[in-house]
Amino acid sequence: MTKTSTSGLRGEYGSAAEDFTVSQDWGRYSPEAHERWRRLYAAQGGLARRYAASQFVEGLERLDCAEGIPRFEDANRVLGAETGWSLVAVPGFIPDAVFFDHLAHRRFPVTRWLREEHELDYLVEPDVFHDFFGHVPMLLNPSVAHFLELYGKAGERAMQMGALDMLARIYWYTVEFGLVREDGALKVFGAGIVSSAGETVYAIEDSNVLRVPFDPIRIMRTAYSIDSFQQNYFVLESLDQLIDGLVQLDFGPLYERWRDEAPLPAGQLLPGEQALDLSGERRS
Repeated sequence: MTKTSTSGLRGEYGSAAEDFTVSQDWGRYSPEAHERWRRLYAAQGGLARRYAASQFVEGLERLDCAEGIPRFEDANRVLGAETGWSLVAVPGFIPDAVFFDHLAHRRFPVTRWLREEHELDYLVEPDVFHDFFGHVPMLLNPSVAHFLELYGKAGERAMQMGALDMLARIYWYTVEFGLVREDGALKVFGAGIVSSAGETVYAIEDSNVLRVPFDPIRIMRTAYSIDSFQQNYFVLESLDQLIDGLVQLDFGPLYERWRDEAPLPAGQLLPGEQALDLSGERRS
């Protein structure tokens, strides 16, 4: 079989099922695509071992995907045995309702195409490297696995109440761009950070970045950037805080109170707040 560029897999919605899933079609990845994956993995894997949470690094090693684009079926055997999650291939962005339904049933949608050579440094939409390298290692962590299931189940209510933007900020500032304290140091665990060489270093080492303690209500009210490094990050004391800080909240009254308010600007402290230093300690 002749292997083609992964651009042929990009945006192929015509073959998708009603839930927007498709076959991964692993055999269609070209040798050049696998080599591109290896370069991306080598670069980001090295940074992850220095800057990422230990749970991410451990998960990445268990997935054993350094040598080429992974087969989702292989990852599913590891995930299923550990946390009951599975991966489903999708052609690109999928509707919110479909995304929430997959998460609620412990299915994680992974985009199947890989970025092209000219997109190595900047990509405007998630690809298989972002989704698999960035997200899947954390699906082996029980706290993150449970949180994502609960997040999926919360989606329907947020859509019904016209508060999807508020719920989306929770995902953005945790699963995509979250930091966590570990052994007296800041570590990244969000996929949007750990799959970006520049933002991995920036999020941990830049002394001008605003870092504030994890606060779900504050997060739901805070705007974020989609085309640049984040202006602020929220820091968990542990990954268990994802559950402890959210499961007791009654989101309905919060949505009613804040959904029609303009979001708070990113990068600004609120009155009474204290920023965190590079070790995650509150600044004096």
